Formats: sequence, C-alpha cells, structure tokens
Amino acid sequence: MMTLTSLRRFLVRWIVIAAVWWIISEGDGSSLWLGALVALAAAALSMSLRPDGIPGLSPLGALRFAGYFLVNSVLGGVDVAMRALKPSMPIDPRFVSYPLRLTDVSARVLFANTLSLLPGTLSAQLSGDTLVVHALDCSGDVIGEIAQVEERVAGVFGIALAEASGGAV
Repeated sequence: MMTLTSLRRFLVRWIVIAAVWWIISEGDGSSLWLGALVALAAAALSMSLRPDGIPGLSPLGALRFAGYFLVNSVLGGVDVAMRALKPSMPIDPRFVSYPLRLTDVSARVLFANTLSLLPGTLSAQLSGDTLVVHALDCSGDVIGEIAQVEERVAGVFGIALAEASGGAV
C-alpha cells in the first residue's frame, strides 16, 4: 500500500518528468497525452527502482558542482584543444588508481561519470573502493585534481568523505 509520503514522492517525480517532456517537446500540445503517459510510467519505474529517492541531495552543493563542472569543462576543453593543435605541448597519458573516499553508490556513479565528461580524464574501471582513471597528462597533481572532483560530488550529496589509503600513478 502506498503511504502519503510515497504518494507525494511519486507525484513530484511525475511532475518533474512531465515538465522535462514539456520542455523537450517545446510545449507542443499534440504530444501532451503521450508525455503524460510516459511520465507516469517513468515515475512508476523510478519508484520501484529507488522508492526513497536519492538521499541527502544538497541544492547548494549541486549549484556549486554545476558551476565547477562548467568552468572545468571549458578549461579542460581548451587545454585538450591546445595539446592537439600544438604537438610540442607535453602529454603523459597513464592509468591512475584512485582510492575512493565516497561510500554512497549514487555518489560514486556521479563521480565516475563526471570524470569521464571532463576533458583529459576517463573513468576506466570501478572495482571495490578503487576507480581506475585514464588521464591525458599525469605530469601534474592528477590525484589532487581527481580529489577535487570527488569533494564537489560529496558536496552534492551533503556527505563527508571517508579516509583513503592514497593513490598511485
């Protein structure tokens, strides 16, 4: 039986998904009935996959993360473009083993995906408490840069990071 809290969560999800549909369809009323049905099905599916939602999301942390991600995406893109246009610029590609301090599964997934979206890094393997990252240039403090991303992701979820055993290049 659905509790009042579960019903509220379901309705919020349905409204958010329907709003996204409305935006994607550019407000076309002819697809409104289809959008409402798809949003209903998606909300029902999300309730079965994650009935309690994503715990502890921090709106301020998410806003900080979005700004950090946008700035670093542009700066990283410029850096990668410069390396492609100027072959004399150094590259030192390697795989880096990074010991995760995030313990929440959702936070780990966001962290690994964020690293893959930032230019110059790619999450290659997640095994236990270690993430293997391919970095385009390991001549700097790659572990420190990866740690900054992890700290921002922790801020999104409002969680404290666990102690790590140290990374290896």
